[in-house]
Amino acid sequence: MPDVFTKAKRSEVMSCIRSHGNAATELRLVKWMREAGITGWRRQLSLSVKASKIKRFKVRPDFVFRRERVAVFVDGCFWHACPRHATRPKQNRKFWDAKIERNQKRDLLVTRELRKAGWTVLRLWECALTKKRQASTLARLRRVLGKQ
Repeated sequence: MPDVFTKAKRSEVMSCIRSHGNAATELRLVKWMREAGITGWRRQLSLSVKASKIKRFKVRPDFVFRRERVAVFVDGCFWHACPRHATRPKQNRKFWDAKIERNQKRDLLVTRELRKAGWTVLRLWECALTKKRQASTLARLRRVLGKQ
């Protein structure tokens, strides 16, 4: 079915949509952590990171364990190009390739700068939040938190 909007109008409409991550996968991790008794985390907490001697920027990990200085990001397989499950749209491929590449570069920058600031960064793929991989994902999180 063809789009009812012009290309310019669709772009305008889509630019107005703001999101705070993939709620379904993040909420699944919340449920798992609660069931496993993992505490001390906060969601969507801003961290200020120094990217150079002058420039600072805000980072918003999906979960922050302040006491342990651990930042957890849940990366969507599409948006961050999971090596196992990423798909590439056939329409407007040049745009999507550039968009996903920017996401990956930003992820590297954020991870590097948080680590320089003394944080441990854990990036979980969306596909790691399946029932089949629950035990291994929680074990990985516990290891990073030092809560074997």
